[in-house]
Amino acid sequence: MEYITLGKTGLRVSKMGFGGIPIQRVTAEEAKALLEAVEAAGVNYIDTARGYTVSEELIGQAIEGRRDKFVLATKSMARDREAMAKDIETSLGNLRTDYIDLYQIHNPSVQQLEQVCAPGGALEALLEAKEAGRIGHLGLTAHSLEVFQRALELDWVETVMFPYNIVENQGADLMEQAAEKNVGFIGMKPLAGGAIEDAALALRYIAANPHVSVVIPGMYAPGEVAQNAAAVADAAPLSQEEQDRMEQIRKELGTSFCRRCNYCAPCTVGISIPNAFLFHGYLSRYGLADWARSRYEAMPAKAGDCVECGACEERCPYQLPIREMLKKTAADFGA
Repeated sequence: MEYITLGKTGLRVSKMGFGGIPIQRVTAEEAKALLEAVEAAGVNYIDTARGYTVSEELIGQAIEGRRDKFVLATKSMARDREAMAKDIETSLGNLRTDYIDLYQIHNPSVQQLEQVCAPGGALEALLEAKEAGRIGHLGLTAHSLEVFQRALELDWVETVMFPYNIVENQGADLMEQAAEKNVGFIGMKPLAGGAIEDAALALRYIAANPHVSVVIPGMYAPGEVAQNAAAVADAAPLSQEEQDRMEQIRKELGTSFCRRCNYCAPCTVGISIPNAFLFHGYLSRYGLADWARSRYEAMPAKAGDCVECGACEERCPYQLPIREMLKKTAADFGA
């Protein structure tokens, strides 16, 4: 396993990390075996979040007694000081630790990011926890290019997590800027939410980009850990056959895959189109139906509210059939 310095944090982390979304599907005993496989593979970076139901708790139980072997990263959707302070305490308790290496603002909009940074915002609680030694470093996760760009303008942001894979490279220019600013880049959605079936090829593609600090595939079985670690460690140049296969994947997914660039916004009736498709992916490909449904149900406007005006399709740079995709999403969620 290769280890790198995660931007200005100074943390030494494995090139491949552990994505904590799928662990929601396993038992505590299975989680312990999974994290043992993670440690055996040389993986020391663990990603989870307050929003991943039992993920923090399962990880905390699984690594108890060997906390020093891992770099723990979690994140919160809290936007104000009080809610963030509460989430930090919950994360510390769930993870059974007295410090968290990296705490991240989880997927804010531009407006929410302004709230986070304003007086009384979540940043105040994070900075207080950092001053007290309960948090080591601060970062931000995003699906929007606009938020990614804004994050790079904020001095307190030490890492950015953003989708990057064979079909989602819209953040490539900003990834380069992040490297220039010594901001660590954490590549999420390496398999495009499960849409890319060839995990080895997907991970080799990502690992070949020097601007990626760490990639975090979600894993729920020990066998996946060894296979993914081998793919990330394979430094051989991508062959012509592999490049042809990647192009084929892009063509196959190109007309049916949302990159979450958000150029479709604003929706006439207020649907967060990228989020609707994101949750649909969790429902159809991750095997996390209950979690996907709970997140979808929390949306103020749902896919079924679409009035088929077509404005979103005119703005989409990938010419996606958004109206038909929303119909499919609404049918599968029943709303």
